[in-house]
Amino acid sequence: MNEVIRQLFERKSVRAFTEQEISDEDKQLILEAAAMAPTAGNQQLYTILDITDAALKEKLAESCDHQPFIAKGKMVLIFCADCRKWYEAFQAAGCEPRLPGAGDLLLAVSDAMIAAQNTVTAAWSLGIGSCYIGDIMENVEIHRDILALPSYVFPVGMLVFGYPTQQQADRLKPNRVALKHLIHENGYRKMSEEEYREMFAIKTGKQSYEEWMEAFCKRKYNSDFSREMTRSVAVYLEDFQ
Repeated sequence: MNEVIRQLFERKSVRAFTEQEISDEDKQLILEAAAMAPTAGNQQLYTILDITDAALKEKLAESCDHQPFIAKGKMVLIFCADCRKWYEAFQAAGCEPRLPGAGDLLLAVSDAMIAAQNTVTAAWSLGIGSCYIGDIMENVEIHRDILALPSYVFPVGMLVFGYPTQQQADRLKPNRVALKHLIHENGYRKMSEEEYREMFAIKTGKQSYEEWMEAFCKRKYNSDFSREMTRSVAVYLEDFQ
């Protein structure tokens, strides 16, 4: 196994950081790695918000599902799917561009998250941990205000970076389900109830399938924050109708 593959296998989310700062040189490398990511038509359909203001980090720690560790991050980046800048650039050149639509948004979301994963991988190679924060998609009214987000700009993901504490470094990476449950050859296939039970056996532990699923559904899928995310994303999507 080469070094790149090994690091991809070993990388895990980090939510507790030491006091060590990320050097300007390493931060620059991480950001340049983002810019080197694959991108649709070399358009780089994203804008990265570099959150350096401590007060703003505190606000995000509260608005993103009350997670104090966000404010302690040594680097906080918000990846925005940006369908606005090319539209405005076309206008500035005297073109007559159509308004951005849903297809443009999905392409920009892909660009943004590919760039985000490049930063995660680059940071890990430098000994720097990170954690994705999907909650940046929630509380659309708050985040549009505090981040000055205009129409056609969607904050698809936030990343918090820092050097992991020893406890975080030693913590085991959660198990992933077997590839046979993720890979469907030549087309999508409907899985049976028995296969779902087999797939999630790695997660249920001593609980029954029903008990584990009920708890997870309540904690994640049917949670207040999940419902709020759905509401907020629907508001963002109104721009693209």
